[in-house]
Amino acid sequence: MAQATVSPTGVAPKTSSDDIPWNPKVTQQRTFGDWVVDIVIWVILALVVLAVLYPIWFVIIASFSDQTLVASGKVTLWPLGFNVKGYEMVFSDDRVWQGYLNTIIYSVVGTALNVAVTIPAAFALSRREFAPRRIIMFFFTFTMFFAGGMIPNYLLFRSLGLLDSMWVFILPSAVNVFNLIVARSFFESSIPEELHEAAQLDGESYYGFFFKIVIPLSAAIMAVIMLYYFVQHWNDFGTGLVYIQDTHKQPLQNVLRDILLANSTQTGNSSMSAGELQLFADQIKYGIILISTIPLLILYPFLQKYFNKGVMVGAVKG
Repeated sequence: MAQATVSPTGVAPKTSSDDIPWNPKVTQQRTFGDWVVDIVIWVILALVVLAVLYPIWFVIIASFSDQTLVASGKVTLWPLGFNVKGYEMVFSDDRVWQGYLNTIIYSVVGTALNVAVTIPAAFALSRREFAPRRIIMFFFTFTMFFAGGMIPNYLLFRSLGLLDSMWVFILPSAVNVFNLIVARSFFESSIPEELHEAAQLDGESYYGFFFKIVIPLSAAIMAVIMLYYFVQHWNDFGTGLVYIQDTHKQPLQNVLRDILLANSTQTGNSSMSAGELQLFADQIKYGIILISTIPLLILYPFLQKYFNKGVMVGAVKG
């Protein structure tokens, strides 16, 4: 048994608070000030959440409400004068279903190509033994600040035969430099060099190390990159507006825009006044917002845990 230390004077020394082992079961008594700070923090968080969620909730209830009541400010928490005329108008147009199919194809194929190019490139640029990695990274970063512009891009895509083709949505955006930097930072900070040394001792090549060790450990950053790219393709509006003339190849965003503009300028309808046409266009607008965002709202919860982990590890370190 350990004996207590006695000072030369015969008096036991005083024990400081640092010498007492920490016991997680013993909680410090909270003061009134602590409770006040907690309440203020929770109130601020509640207000922030309300400010974020209420606009989404308002769009939902407004899309199912009588637009006269919406315009008069009577619709606040629940839908009033329930009707689905806006959704009926949107979904009765066959272009919406074709636009949905086109956008899904562009987003899925584009995201698959993006991940297949970005992840190996980021891994190669993260290896310190790869001598020209800094020069190559400089050329990648240079494109973030300087670009050719719309007219040179149009001429280039026309010479490559990409106009009115699904590949104009996919090939020009095969690599996003920001996502490349995030993935490279993840590999530099989260994949220990000891793993590569152990793989070399086992006779693994770079390809074996990448596919058997790095990829299984990179689920978090891959989920983040996939979500970034998928949202980028899903919301791609400018590409279809400039480079696609065939209406059957238009993505959903451009189709919904055309429907909204057509109903906003439909002044020749003798059965409806200008004010009624505007209210009807507003209801279509609310419905279009939900139609275009629901797939992303459904997808995000399944990737949230990977997103929170991957984006912090890949962006804060390195």
